[in-house]
Amino acid sequence: MHSRFTEQLRQAQQPQWDQAVQHRFVQELFAGTIADSVMARYLVQDHRFLDSFLTLLGSAIACADTFAARLRFGQFAGMVSGDENTYFLRAFEALGVSEAERASVPDSAPTQGFQALMREAAATRDYVAILAVLNVAEWLYQDWATRDRAGKPLPENFVHAEWVTLHDNPFFNDFVAFLREELDRTGPARADIAHDFFGRAVALELAFFDAAYAA
Repeated sequence: MHSRFTEQLRQAQQPQWDQAVQHRFVQELFAGTIADSVMARYLVQDHRFLDSFLTLLGSAIACADTFAARLRFGQFAGMVSGDENTYFLRAFEALGVSEAERASVPDSAPTQGFQALMREAAATRDYVAILAVLNVAEWLYQDWATRDRAGKPLPENFVHAEWVTLHDNPFFNDFVAFLREELDRTGPARADIAHDFFGRAVALELAFFDAAYAA
């Protein structure tokens, strides 16, 4: 039996995928031991993605080949614009990061790279390229949030706990399953495009975790 196309994409990016989902950041997040400075640095940069990410979701809505898929992307864009953005603002307040501080911090190199990749994928108007980047952005996060979770209590601090549960809940897990099914369905006919965008996105995710520790 052939493995799923999305599984082939992930396997082609070993060991970088595993290095990302088992990163020091993830381990310290679950343990509740992550330094406030690291968490703040990470979240300030991650919040910068929302603009490019919504652009990418908008392109997915425009390029999807079914009405059902457009609805799914639209629902997810609403969640990102609402619950997720609200989490960031509450987390910044709890971590003592002012709006002025957030504005003054420059984009890290991985942040610049990921923003550029999202906008490049969106501009292609190629559904497979868009799906490849979305799959990494969401599936890789679901993987670290759900891997080894069984029976483990969530960290006490809501800043840590909600960053986990944002990436492990029924709505999010269903959306990741949908993203994989869409790429399994459309990707094999454009495998080169899928591998190119998927591979670049995985490398940037790993670099993004590393950057949180680069003072």
